[in-house]
Amino acid sequence: MSKLFGEIRQLAFVVDDINQAMDFWANTLGISPFFVKRNIRFDQYHYLGKPAESPTVSIALANSGFIQIELIQQHDNAPSIYKAFLDSKQKGLQHVSSWLTHLELLEKKAELLEKGYVIAQECVIPSSGVNLVYFATNDGPGNVVFEIADLMEPMHYERVLGIKSASEQPTIASHVVEVSQ
Repeated sequence: MSKLFGEIRQLAFVVDDINQAMDFWANTLGISPFFVKRNIRFDQYHYLGKPAESPTVSIALANSGFIQIELIQQHDNAPSIYKAFLDSKQKGLQHVSSWLTHLELLEKKAELLEKGYVIAQECVIPSSGVNLVYFATNDGPGNVVFEIADLMEPMHYERVLGIKSASEQPTIASHVVEVSQ
């Protein structure tokens, strides 16, 4: 557990091809099904502290036990932490996430800003209303960004539990479940 950000609930990987990545995780690592939303554009998008045009991304979520795995593919050249990660020729884990209620997220954000942390990216997923705040912690070894999200709100957490429950089913018809916007 991070004593600063909260319990890590998600590991996120930025990938060049989300379909290939889902196939790898399902067929090689046995982790599925992935719930995928394609061509998302964020609301209230800020990059490095300034309002910016949102990138277009696809996001896939699956669970391995308690930990959620997130795969993210950016489809354009809009400035983002995902594009910066790939542009720096990095591969693998890009960020980790802790989940809070909305009030806890606001309190934690204020606390971290007061301690000198810098927000790299901030946005809202329009279809769900989930708030995401990514803190730049990538100046040291490991280059991992830390995200806080208000996924502990009951309206969001029910979906999270559904993804976890699907991963626990013995038979899976497909390792990809398309989610509409």
